[in-house]
Amino acid sequence: MTAGTEGSEGTPELDALPVAMTLRHPAASDHPRLQVALADWWGGLGGDAGVLQRQLLVPRLFLQHFAETSYLVEGDDGALRAFLIGFLSQTEPKTAYIHFVGVCPEGQRGGLGSALYHRFFDTARGHGRTQVRCITSPTNLNSIAYHTRMGFRLEPGDRVEGGVPVHGDYDGPGLDRVSFVRDL
Repeated sequence: MTAGTEGSEGTPELDALPVAMTLRHPAASDHPRLQVALADWWGGLGGDAGVLQRQLLVPRLFLQHFAETSYLVEGDDGALRAFLIGFLSQTEPKTAYIHFVGVCPEGQRGGLGSALYHRFFDTARGHGRTQVRCITSPTNLNSIAYHTRMGFRLEPGDRVEGGVPVHGDYDGPGLDRVSFVRDL
């Protein structure tokens, strides 16, 4: 669907996307492009190990099994500009989960990320979900600030670092995370 037209349901952020952008659900065939974006869009953050870690976080299965709750934004040239990988929790029937979001460097601060989040919120509401959850690394201060601006609350952790509640070893030994929740 083209942003700002079919399927926007009046979401201001989607209506504000440039006409030359297209919003659609991903397909398994998009996986190689996402893997390139995960390597390139973070400016080498974490070196080769960081690139691999990001790429491993978005395996093809997300595009095969959660496509209807995930989104891509492409330019009129077909280039990938942004993506959101999300799903509806099977364990918590009131919860939807945002797994990974990326916006190309030249598209940041242009509303693409917010548009994708709001589209996901609409999708979650449409499936009867009343909250959205997500996590980030405690060192990703930009992500923490962004999610707070988007209306997410920081969930209490087992310790506080720099004023931020941290869940130690959340994703394994040494893989601490900050957890967010947003009511819909």
